[in-house]
Amino acid sequence: MKIYKAYKFRLYPSNEQKHYLNTNFGCTRFVYNHYLNKKEDYYKKYKKNLSLKEMKHDLSINLKVKHPWLRECDSMALFSALDNLDRAYTNFFEKRADKPKFKYKGGRDSYKTNCIRGMYKGHFYENIKVDIKNKLIKLPKMGYVPIKGYRGLVAFPWKILSVTLSREANKYYVSVLVEQEVKEENIKVKSAIGLDLGIKDLVISADGMKYKRLDISRIEKRIKGLQKHSARCVPRSNNSLKIKNKISRAYMKIRNMRKYYIHEITKNIVNNNDLIAVETLDIKNMIQSGKETKLSKYINNASWNTLVNTLKYKCKWNNKVLLSVEKYYASSQICNVCGHKNIEVKDLSIREYKCQNCKSELDRDINASINILWRGINKYFKTIEIS
Repeated sequence: MKIYKAYKFRLYPSNEQKHYLNTNFGCTRFVYNHYLNKKEDYYKKYKKNLSLKEMKHDLSINLKVKHPWLRECDSMALFSALDNLDRAYTNFFEKRADKPKFKYKGGRDSYKTNCIRGMYKGHFYENIKVDIKNKLIKLPKMGYVPIKGYRGLVAFPWKILSVTLSREANKYYVSVLVEQEVKEENIKVKSAIGLDLGIKDLVISADGMKYKRLDISRIEKRIKGLQKHSARCVPRSNNSLKIKNKISRAYMKIRNMRKYYIHEITKNIVNNNDLIAVETLDIKNMIQSGKETKLSKYINNASWNTLVNTLKYKCKWNNKVLLSVEKYYASSQICNVCGHKNIEVKDLSIREYKCQNCKSELDRDINASINILWRGINKYFKTIEIS
């Protein structure tokens, strides 16, 4: 079975290489915004979506002639910007996402370029290579650039498909997408777990294990102070740019903390269990209903979607089973011992489940995770019977 995996490295480009990267960021942003505006005008006039083929043809024939400085940029990066725009607009047309927005300077800049292979004068040629031993990466029109990351990685033998270069808080990164072969084995379920997702505790498992919510209050307080400082600065002054960079770094730290914490949780769960049952939450409606209180903020910070998606691909890579329990299953209201349903427990302030039928007492979230586990096991055996 083939899987696609990305390895992200920190880049340390020279001043010339930085200039080339910044040029690519600017050119791809310009092309994206130009054709987004063109798409909107085309839709208003004809009530149709401007096709990707027409945009790429117009870019090569007209826009590059009108703006010759676009030729300095990586051509694959410009085409990938159009691919992203077309995908975003298609998702909007099919009501899977909101309308795409214009990109602004100073945001998270990035561009993608593909790996090209071929024979030249009897020698095999690749425009992207990763040299793990010497900590270098070869990139189109840039040559070799020093990298850092993955200290435990000894070699990089996989087929490279593309790279995405990005800039966050004046730091440069490269994400290398590779194709890997994974042995597909028969799944043997020896251990199972049910997971309840929460706010106070991020993940509660059926075995009583609780993973606490990530505390980012200290960094949020720092961001609040920096934003006040930024408001008092003269716009576009050196001080305002310094403060803006500090704010970007603080937000990046939150993202990295959240990403690391989710990877630690999911690694522990996937390594120790063969069948994982997780609840399905209507997050969009929960955020809308929680706007009057502070719940919407905590729901956004919890990153439940990221956690479940991480579980999905890790289960796929490790030949494990992940099952999602139906959205409106009342896991917290049902007694895991006798099956009696208590509607009063719907109130979030009640933290302990007391069964009116069998008189058993248990932590509300652990009771929910046990119910999710049994629901997942039943679902798994039904799929086996059907197959």
